Amino acid sequence: MAAREARVQRRTRETQVAAVVRLDGSGRCTAQTGVGFFDHMLAAFARTALCDLEVTCQGDLEVEPHHSVEDTGLTLGRAFAEAVGDRAGLRRYGGVLLPMDDALARVALDLSGRPYLAWQVEVPPRPLGTFSTDLAEEFWRAVVASAGWTLHVDLLRWRNAHHALEAIWKGVGLAFRAAATPDPRIEGPLSTKGVL
Repeated sequence: MAAREARVQRRTRETQVAAVVRLDGSGRCTAQTGVGFFDHMLAAFARTALCDLEVTCQGDLEVEPHHSVEDTGLTLGRAFAEAVGDRAGLRRYGGVLLPMDDALARVALDLSGRPYLAWQVEVPPRPLGTFSTDLAEEFWRAVVASAGWTLHVDLLRWRNAHHALEAIWKGVGLAFRAAATPDPRIEGPLSTKGVL
């Protein structure tokens, strides 16, 4: 099987982002976005997805982290799309119910090629370091738009905002690992249409 990896860069007047994704990794992550909590979440995703990530972002953090988080999502989404290729032979779907202490997240993912995010997460905006909790939706919306994923996220319960978001990132990681796993019984894309 060909190496399932991608290198993507995105440059705007607000950010400079570079990402490397290796789907068949061991969960290593090097993230340097200037937003500590966000780096922690990227590491949580990589560890559970068992993919290797290298992410750097130089952004206008003097304004706020919004542009850095969103543009990192757009860049990673494109890298995920390139790394999975035409999705031939992949399981395509992944889902998980993931507990993180007091938090419980339900995640369902389809590598459909059709971007759609259903986000049922009611965590009021509050800072976690320099990261605001409302940036979580912005990040995943950007990933979905660039990767062509259908992603449903439901936060079923939580008390601690850190645990709530970490449950989501880990849940998406596990769902992505399942969806991106090859199955030798699948010929072409897993679709009755024959294409995705």
